[in-house]
Amino acid sequence: QEQFVESGGGLVQPGGSLRLSCTASGFTFSSATMTWYRQAPGEERELVATISGTGNSLMYADSVKGRFTSSRDNAKNTVYLQMNSLKSEDTGVYYCKRHGGLYWGQGTQVTVSS
Repeated sequence: QEQFVESGGGLVQPGGSLRLSCTASGFTFSSATMTWYRQAPGEERELVATISGTGNSLMYADSVKGRFTSSRDNAKNTVYLQMNSLKSEDTGVYYCKRHGGLYWGQGTQVTVSS
């Protein structure tokens, strides 16, 4: 069964940075397109970033373009989300997931507040 363990969230002031990590298991990680989602309170879960198995193809939601960067280390089965210039509207629980998969991790809470 696919499993995902997200970490790196926390409380940060507007304009600050955080780096999220997600370690995956239960499938061939190096060939899997991975995705980052987030869910704000009272909102639906939204796609934030997608990264191909090689890491060469990346896509971002318009709301985070130029501020967030996804990367991966296939030797560690880990995908990262570097978040810079954080805004209050970035607050939410962040999840990673294999593109097309059914399973989710527990998520990591990101709170942007002064």
